Amino acid sequence: MGEQEFVPADLFTITQVFDRAFIIIDKYKSIIYNTNMNERMKYAKISSAVGLTVDILLGVSKFLCGLFMNSIAIIADGVHSLTDSVADIATYLGFKIASSKPDKEHPFGHGRFEYISGAVVSIIILIAGYELIRSSIIKMFSPEEPIISSYVFYILFASILLKLFTFFLNRNFSKKINSAALKAIANDSIMDCFATAAVIISSFLYMMYKINIDSYIGALVGLLIIRTGIISLKETISPLLGQAPQKEFVDDIKEIVKSHEQVLDMHDLVVHDYGPGRIMVSLHAEVPAEGDILELHDDIDNIEKELEEKLNCKAVIHMDPVVTTDSKLEELKEKMERFIKGIDKSLSFHDFRMVPGKTHTNLIFDLVIPFGKKLNEKDVEDKIYNFIKKLSKGKKEKYYAVINIEPGNL
Repeated sequence: MGEQEFVPADLFTITQVFDRAFIIIDKYKSIIYNTNMNERMKYAKISSAVGLTVDILLGVSKFLCGLFMNSIAIIADGVHSLTDSVADIATYLGFKIASSKPDKEHPFGHGRFEYISGAVVSIIILIAGYELIRSSIIKMFSPEEPIISSYVFYILFASILLKLFTFFLNRNFSKKINSAALKAIANDSIMDCFATAAVIISSFLYMMYKINIDSYIGALVGLLIIRTGIISLKETISPLLGQAPQKEFVDDIKEIVKSHEQVLDMHDLVVHDYGPGRIMVSLHAEVPAEGDILELHDDIDNIEKELEEKLNCKAVIHMDPVVTTDSKLEELKEKMERFIKGIDKSLSFHDFRMVPGKTHTNLIFDLVIPFGKKLNEKDVEDKIYNFIKKLSKGKKEKYYAVINIEPGNL
């Protein structure tokens, strides 16, 4: 009786099986772990335990198989799997340190260490890719004939299935806890599948047609690994450099703040990310200068609490009093807004006020130029200065502009 022909399973069916498995894991993990344990650590432990077991098993199997069959492509794939096991350990240690409580030296906690562990994983991936390419190039100039056995295909197909499982697992977990480190592991897992598929093609071509592209496939695997490392490194370093907050998060903040009657507008929003679950938000809320200071302060306190409860962040709000009963000021403000929007619709300004003097009146405000806008600040300033001079032309009162230009989106 001949060997049974391998028929790939339907990918959608595999996805359903994996998703069902994750539902079961989520359902029973509270029984396995102490309910007081940090939620992120629960996911990190499951991910690291599964990943470490899979990567060591596959790494050793493929490495020994590659040595026996004299295949640099299979050895390369095995080395990559073993490297992934180091990444699993680094990820777990990153989560462990990140979950440490705030201390005197780090009052905002250690949450950013999770990003650092993701960067370490990415660097490990890059080193592995480089070494595999180097070994493959050497083999190109001194090729050796591989010894292909049908058993190698069982190992490689099993590798793809297991790596698909770790991909779906880590992708699912990364979405649940918004983890760049687990997303890096998930990206690496799916690239492992493509790399192993390339090795299968190489082995099949040699076994059936004696076409030896083993070293070239090894180099291709290395390139795929490096690509994954670069993408993951970018995603994990970006939060450390102070990336812009997600648009959805900013929109939620605006919606909550502006839903309060006393708030006329808001600006100078700054989001400080000290790691997942450790976000500080500061902003300026414009309130009527004629309002009761105690009532306004109480309302601002309520907004801060609402932001903390709904968005899981610490908020600090500065009250900016805005005069709403001065018709002259409002008229000038409306004229300024029309003119500034005429220069570029994306421009905005805030903290507009008049400071009268003996010889002239200063119109003071902050002008916001959004990031990425190719506008010459000096040209914009000159246009506004000239416009304000024209406003006082023929009038007894002379106006001068005092402009503070700030970059940003609010």
